[in-house]
Amino acid sequence: MAVFDYVCIGYLSPFTMGYIIVKKRILSGMRPSGKLHLGHAEGVLSNWVKLQDEYECYYEVADFHSLTTDYQDTSGVKNNIKEMVIDWLSCGLDPDKCCMFVQSDVSQHAQLHLLLSMIVPLSWLERCPTYKEQLQQLKDRDISTYGFLGYPVLQAADILLYQADAVPVGEDQLPHLELTREIVRRFNFIYKPSKQVFLEPRSLLTHCPKLPGIDGRKMSKSYNNCIYISDSPEIITKKIKKMITDPARIKINDPGHPDICSVYGLHKVYTSSSSLLEDLTGECKQGEIGCVACKKKLTEAILTKMEPIYKKRKEVEKYPIQSILKKSGEKAREIAYSTMEEVKKIMRI
Repeated sequence: MAVFDYVCIGYLSPFTMGYIIVKKRILSGMRPSGKLHLGHAEGVLSNWVKLQDEYECYYEVADFHSLTTDYQDTSGVKNNIKEMVIDWLSCGLDPDKCCMFVQSDVSQHAQLHLLLSMIVPLSWLERCPTYKEQLQQLKDRDISTYGFLGYPVLQAADILLYQADAVPVGEDQLPHLELTREIVRRFNFIYKPSKQVFLEPRSLLTHCPKLPGIDGRKMSKSYNNCIYISDSPEIITKKIKKMITDPARIKINDPGHPDICSVYGLHKVYTSSSSLLEDLTGECKQGEIGCVACKKKLTEAILTKMEPIYKKRKEVEKYPIQSILKKSGEKAREIAYSTMEEVKKIMRI
């Protein structure tokens, strides 16, 4: 049974004992930087689908954020937006249950980012854990820019603009959320608003399994080792056949070491029951199943899980994606406009 997070704001009428129930609000988003893979489906989208029944959800296509690392080539952004939203809808997001919008369609994101950037100390951004990490990881790109340094402020603006009660995050993203809370406290300290306009958002910790790619490394677009949500069954079958397995197994009946095998890493996510996984583990360790047969079982498990997504995708590809985003964008802009009017009053501008 789902645990619903509601707030009661009053009676329906003097003659009833019921309450008006308002769902709490969350904000989350993705950068449209290319096709989504199984890691996105299992680590993010499956959680978003559940949350849309429990919260008032705003899911952002973060195209401004994509420019922080990919500003030199923007040729694919528009198509990436369309393909990403198709993936979202195929995996079960429902525009009647959640608000899906494009960040750049709501000008208040840029406005609030600018105003917050005036009060955030430079040292706060330089100590951000992912800043130096990504400078090292993306050495092939020139990201020593103001936009990249300041992206946590833009992220904070995204959250605060919609007065989100909570943000679904993995543990590695907790420092970013804490920075958002620090910005709220600094804003309140400087301007001393008589009425609170920004909430200090809490974290909704989510388990994000790290799926191995077909080369054994973490599944990542930058490694070109992904199984994509949009891949056909034929393509998925071919990719799994190429997967790297236990290098110590030479003969089919050699004892295996499943914990170092990327195929087994995917089995842990896609094999439907713990008993089947235990059987597979034992067979591998005893040399009773070969890697080819193990890959075949994995293929069947993934295709079974993906079948409803394939069917939904055929429907979704006919949807008027731009119309869906435009309608949701109107709802997002109403909230964003209201928030910015309050911010301007507090800042006396």
